[in-house]
Amino acid sequence: MKALVIGATGAIGKDLVEQLLQDDTFDRVDIFVRREVKISSAKIVVHVVDFDHPQLWADQLTGDVLFSCLGTTIKAAGSQQAQWKVDYTYQYEAALSARKNGVPTYVLVSSVGANAKSKVFYTKMKGALDDAVRELGFEGCFILRPPSLIRKGSDRFGEKAGIVVLKAFNAVGLMRSFTPMPTEDVAAAMIRLAKCGRKGCETIVSQDILSIA
Repeated sequence: MKALVIGATGAIGKDLVEQLLQDDTFDRVDIFVRREVKISSAKIVVHVVDFDHPQLWADQLTGDVLFSCLGTTIKAAGSQQAQWKVDYTYQYEAALSARKNGVPTYVLVSSVGANAKSKVFYTKMKGALDDAVRELGFEGCFILRPPSLIRKGSDRFGEKAGIVVLKAFNAVGLMRSFTPMPTEDVAAAMIRLAKCGRKGCETIVSQDILSIA
């Protein structure tokens, strides 16, 4: 199989690429990035692209599955408009091109609580993308909505503090849908879904991701 990945340098994306390179089912992994990255593998092809001009590289989105885990934070992006461009527009344009090119399977990392009707900007944005890609008509479309993520080697104080609080709630049976999840488990679930052969569009929430992984 030939895998396509956007968001390959993010927390989930790094784990995803690592696992794809170790999986004999995939004989080629094409990643689409904004700047050159060094990954030593005969299976990988690195495409340095301009996400603002998807028409320039749309024809390269050919293969068996597109994994989409691109994203940013509003702090890094600088505004809601800029975050929307990365999290929604870039991912949608890639999905649209892949579908036009006949890619049969699409796997998207969304977010817990995603809802296009939400009053919260982030969950509204994620829900809007979920709805939009469903309409593209992939043979197999899998939308994962993981909770808070546990990143390997993270030293972010706020992230660690949030995980501690959530685990405390989980211990007494509260907020189990928000139980923190390792990024490598999300990546493993994405790969298994891509290989499962199921048709139609599925949304996989919270701890169901762990069951698949």
